[in-house]
Amino acid sequence: MTSTEHLDLREIDACLFDVFGTVLNWHTTVTRQVARLSKGLLLEGSQDAVDFAEEWRAGYYDHVKRISQGGEGTCNADIMHRQILDDMLTTPRWSHIAEVWGESDREDLTMIWHNLDAYQDTIPGLTELKRHVNILALSNGNFRLLLDLAKNQGVPWDGIFSSEMFGSYKPNKKVYQSAAYHLSLPPHKIAMVAAHRFDLLAAASVGFKTIYVPRPAEDSREVRENMRSKKDGGEVDLVVKDFQELARLIREARQS
Repeated sequence: MTSTEHLDLREIDACLFDVFGTVLNWHTTVTRQVARLSKGLLLEGSQDAVDFAEEWRAGYYDHVKRISQGGEGTCNADIMHRQILDDMLTTPRWSHIAEVWGESDREDLTMIWHNLDAYQDTIPGLTELKRHVNILALSNGNFRLLLDLAKNQGVPWDGIFSSEMFGSYKPNKKVYQSAAYHLSLPPHKIAMVAAHRFDLLAAASVGFKTIYVPRPAEDSREVRENMRSKKDGGEVDLVVKDFQELARLIREARQS
C-alpha cells in the first residue's frame, strides 16, 4: 500500500501534469504512425520504427535542455519537432526515407504528436481526480498542440499551461514559478505529477510537491524501479502506480 505519511494531500489545491509520456503514450503512437506513413520503408513493429521514434524524441530532449539553459532556438514544439525530423532525414541512416517524404508527408508526420494514445488509467484517473483538485497540463508542448491532444483524447483538463507561454521549457525554474503565479497559489499547494525524475526535481526546487508515476518508456528501468518517496529515503513526495491510485489517495485524504 502506498504511504502518504509526511505528505498531507488535503493541502494540494492543484495537480500539474507532464503530458508527453506521463499522460499520453508518445512511444507507442509515434512508433506505430511513422511506420504507417513510411510507404513501406519502415515496417510496423520493427526495430527501425522504434529507433526512429526514439531518435526523434532524443532530439526533443537535446533541444529543450539547450533552451531551458538559455540557449537559442524555438519555444514552439511543433516547429521543433519539424526541425528535428528534417535534420534526421539528412543522416545516413534515414536519408532513404527522405526521398519519399515530401513536404505534405512531413507535415503529416509532425501532426502525429497532436493525437497520441492515452494510457488506460489516464481518462478515468483524471476524471476522478478532477472532482477533488484542479488538474492542469504543465507541458513543453505549444498551446495548440496541447489543445488538440486534449480534444482528441478527451482529457478533462481544468486548464493548460504551455511552457511556450513562459518563454522557455521545463526544467527551467521560471516555467514552474510562472504556473504558480497564474494559479495564485503558494508552491506547497501545487503538486507536479510526472514520469520523469528531472521534471520532479526541478519542480521541487521551487517548492512544489512531487508525485512520480512510472511509465514503461520513460526514465531508465533503474530509475523507475528505484524511485522512492522521501519517507522511504527517496527524492519525491509520493510514488503511485497510476492516476487512479493517485485519485483514490486524494479522495481518501479529503474524506478523512
